[in-house]
Amino acid sequence: MTVRAAADAFLDSLRNPNTVRSYSTGVGKTAERIGEARPLGSVADDEIGEALELLWGTAAVNTWNACRAAVLSWLGWCELYGYDGPAVPAWTKRLAVPDSETSARSKMAVDRLIARREVHLREKTLWRMLYETAGRSEEILGVNIEDLDLATRRCPVRAKGARSKARLRGQAREDFVLETVYWDAGTARLLPRLLRGRTRGPVFVTHRRPGPGKVVSPRDVCPDTGLARLSYGQARALLDEHTAVRGPGTGWDLHEYRHSALTHLGEQGASLLMLMAKFRHKKPENVRRYFHPSAEAIAEVTSLLAPGDARR
Repeated sequence: MTVRAAADAFLDSLRNPNTVRSYSTGVGKTAERIGEARPLGSVADDEIGEALELLWGTAAVNTWNACRAAVLSWLGWCELYGYDGPAVPAWTKRLAVPDSETSARSKMAVDRLIARREVHLREKTLWRMLYETAGRSEEILGVNIEDLDLATRRCPVRAKGARSKARLRGQAREDFVLETVYWDAGTARLLPRLLRGRTRGPVFVTHRRPGPGKVVSPRDVCPDTGLARLSYGQARALLDEHTAVRGPGTGWDLHEYRHSALTHLGEQGASLLMLMAKFRHKKPENVRRYFHPSAEAIAEVTSLLAPGDARR
């Protein structure tokens, strides 16, 4: 079997279109680099390693890990099905993912921004809900009024990477597994004012109806007002408008609310297990990556090491 035939057979065996799209880059470029017409069994392990180094040796850590994983999966599949071929050499190791560069804002900065008079009620509610739920922006923007449980201050969201509960004749269904996010008094005070009697449709909507040439899903339009769901791009631009100090694009990022909430809860002594439950992380290292304690918090915990009763 040639390198190209082995690559095509592997990609054809994948069922998830997102996986095919992701793996096609790593597998396809590696196959081109080592020679698509060559017999797979004639390729040496070190040739695979050299191809990975030449193609992605200077790329970002996540890119290197993703492409290496794609090639590793491809060659492992070939071995499983009895095709003679190389393996990914041990010296091309998976790299440790660096800490997130997204900063964490202080609680005072978050409160002051939301309290500003010129900020519209919609933005106040969105930012406070992002902070208190520690939800991802797409999750919170995708919430409908029917999903809200105002009495218990919670609602289900379709989480990042959520999988469908069942498949029907090879097609994914729309009943995706949902996860629950929780908010507190700040969001609870703002939500009723924002909804103003609306009982269905998107929670966060634009101020104008979509133009006649724009196609919008029925779920993304308020049936009572005709207003469309606020998009991620629009929400990001609104936050940047209120926080940029050195021109457009220099303001806060929506994801900073999630990182800030994690950091503040961690500084208050929340346990690792509780942080993982609140932020719905499956791995402890993800919590560590996003935890950015302030200098004041580190100084406070350092004071515990003071001798005798010297601590003040």
